[in-house]
Amino acid sequence: MPAVVGSAAGALFFDELGRVLLVEPTYKPRWDIPGGVIESGETPSAACAREVAEELGLTVHVGRLLVVDWAPHPDGDEVRFVFDGGLLGAESVAAIRLQVDELASFAFVPPGEVGEWLPPRLVRRVTAAVAARADGTIRYLEHAEPLR
Repeated sequence: MPAVVGSAAGALFFDELGRVLLVEPTYKPRWDIPGGVIESGETPSAACAREVAEELGLTVHVGRLLVVDWAPHPDGDEVRFVFDGGLLGAESVAAIRLQVDELASFAFVPPGEVGEWLPPRLVRRVTAAVAARADGTIRYLEHAEPLR
């Protein structure tokens, strides 16, 4: 039976209009949030900050944890963390420098429209993260669904 083999951490950033930052990876067909794989010996928050620096060229303080999501995977299950990246003002947005071998572009999308950009499980994860940020909680999900 496969074990938990991978984990990743991403950041939920907002602009001044309350829109969510999404990125367009060059290596897969759907958009995502900034972030990536947690390396051995690295904490989820440190991985998130490192990935944001690598992908966007921004040095940011990663805020509080918003979501933990267990996700099934054919090669072994994964655990996904979403942290609050906070507000990116116009100056920070202008400073974004995409890692061109990984990201083609970025966009700010109203939270209610992320379903047009993201795969369903990530829509559920981002929606839970937006809600957790708004009400000051942390959401635990399994395959991007809350426990009932």
